Amino acid sequence: MSENVTLDTVKPGEKAKVISVDGERDIKKRITEMGLTRGTVVEVERVAPLGDPLDIKVRGYRLSLRKEEASRVMVEKL
Repeated sequence: MSENVTLDTVKPGEKAKVISVDGERDIKKRITEMGLTRGTVVEVERVAPLGDPLDIKVRGYRLSLRKEEASRVMVEKL
């Protein structure tokens, strides 16, 4: 059974599929331009000690996201 959560709650080593990106238009555009589009599978590689930033692998490359940005990405845990 899959669970829908925000990307900032996914633990290192877990994979998830992007469902949607919420927020103001410019924030949504910035996040989707980084490759976080609907249906994309991401893997959280590590989370900094204080939870910010998160390092994720998406579309074959590594990306660092601030916790606030990751909280706007709704994902389905795989």
